[in-house]
Amino acid sequence: MRNRRHRSRAGVALATAALLCGGVLTACDAQGGNSSAPGSPSHRKPSPSPTPSWDTSPRSLAAVGDSITRGFDACSVLSDCPEASWATGTDAAVDSLATRLLGKKRAASHSWNHAKTGARMADLTGQIQQAAAERPELLTVMTGANDACRPSAAAMTPVGRFRAEFQEALRALRRELPRTQVYVASVPDLKRLWSQGRTNPLGKQVWKLGICASMLADPDDLDAAATERRASVRDRVVAYNKVLEDVCEKDRYCRYDGGAVFDYRFDGDQLSHWDWFHPSKDGQSRLAEIAYRQVTSRKPVA
Repeated sequence: MRNRRHRSRAGVALATAALLCGGVLTACDAQGGNSSAPGSPSHRKPSPSPTPSWDTSPRSLAAVGDSITRGFDACSVLSDCPEASWATGTDAAVDSLATRLLGKKRAASHSWNHAKTGARMADLTGQIQQAAAERPELLTVMTGANDACRPSAAAMTPVGRFRAEFQEALRALRRELPRTQVYVASVPDLKRLWSQGRTNPLGKQVWKLGICASMLADPDDLDAAATERRASVRDRVVAYNKVLEDVCEKDRYCRYDGGAVFDYRFDGDQLSHWDWFHPSKDGQSRLAEIAYRQVTSRKPVA
């Protein structure tokens, strides 16, 4: 159930390139007839660009993503409940990331939720453009579940397209906010959510309405085809998380959660008792706790 343990190292690629460039320039100068003597200023390698420090106490926050960040089904059936959002919610039972970072009073005026139920990675650029207007110091991203949760496994977003859409979304952010920090949560393990929710009769009735059919359709069917279908959805989520990690790693101010959300072993207490799939208030609180631990650490949490 565990995925990779690589952690983002913001700025490593840039620093390495600077060192390599310095070495190449020195070698070229040494071949010229007018090159300076070793040890002169022209032979000194340029200093690598410093790795930017991660701000562990940002003063404003905007959230983008899908139904999880909207608190869907955390309060009532088939309804958003943004006050229960792990990122920006006001419910004391959740103790959202915004409340933990900013305090209750400041969170009310300096946190914004631009997530939308049903959103996929293709929608992220538009959400980020909206969020950029508030000029937040921290942007939280949790999206990708709906790219895997399609009417069928064959309809899932291809990995290449998912990558291109995420890259474009970050480029859109950097055009407006070059130094805003980004916390990227991994996509949850949808197969584990199926395995937990399938034991609840009410949850399975709600699933028939079409929630994540690629994973949840015919939840009690354990034949080879159904098992293969669910495995393919899980594999796609793993691939999406690899994309999130890889793309985030190339951005100096982006921090991926290292698979913490994917690895979290949600159980019945953390699942909505309306649909047994989305997080309950308790589950939202766990997501806030994971995010807070990552954001307030000077280095990515191991």
